[in-house]
Amino acid sequence: MKKYLITDFEDLLDTGKTCMVTDKITVEGMKVGFMYREMPDDENDSGWRFMSGTEDENYMADPENTLVCDINVVANYDKAIIPMIKKPIGSEWERAEGQDYFRRLRD
Repeated sequence: MKKYLITDFEDLLDTGKTCMVTDKITVEGMKVGFMYREMPDDENDSGWRFMSGTEDENYMADPENTLVCDINVVANYDKAIIPMIKKPIGSEWERAEGQDYFRRLRD
């Protein structure tokens, strides 16, 4: 059973949409280091995928290392994502080292 670091969430975003986030963030407490937005899988999906940036191919290949949750959950772990949520599908972002903002990798 996973032990998530946060279990009581503030309403920081009211999207009603889901996203994918790795356990490096929700269990280990790392900040979002890399994020991208792809075409949503369904009408509830925002298309956002959040990673710490330390995950390797083997880690990502194991579905037990990820969580599909409301995007508000990720905002509670890392408020720096909030201004990014309206960025377009197809965009990729990485955290500026040691900062609380992201640099565009691809748009």
